[in-house]
Amino acid sequence: MLNQLTLSLQFGKLDDAARHRTALPRHKVARWLRQALQSDAEITVRIVDTEEGQMLNRDYRHKDYATNVLTFDYAQEPVVTADLVLCAPVVAKEAGEQGKTLEAHYAHLIVHGALHAQGWNHELVEDAQAMELRETEIMARLGFKNPY
Repeated sequence: MLNQLTLSLQFGKLDDAARHRTALPRHKVARWLRQALQSDAEITVRIVDTEEGQMLNRDYRHKDYATNVLTFDYAQEPVVTADLVLCAPVVAKEAGEQGKTLEAHYAHLIVHGALHAQGWNHELVEDAQAMELRETEIMARLGFKNPY
């Protein structure tokens, strides 16, 4: 049986919002999350511009730049509760640099963020290797190439 997922998909102010909305249909975002989740979850996925992404990264991680994905994990039990914030301009730039479709890069970052919300970490080399392997397995199940 699939885990229960309560999903809020939000788009902040974006210059090219239509492009990002097209890459992130609600049913696909829900599918990507369900593949990465091992329990019921309440997750907000918010797509933001550079300004909002930089402000959040600066205020919460003390790093003054916009990053691709931020995970705010509030609870892991009994329900995974988290906000995933993805910075649209950074995601688009990285997708181009890596030769990936925007959809494939979003899928990977949403899977990555969902794993963080469940306690996965990549600070230590061995943890990073385990997390990358898990992401690669999930992405393959979703029909995407190895994101690394």
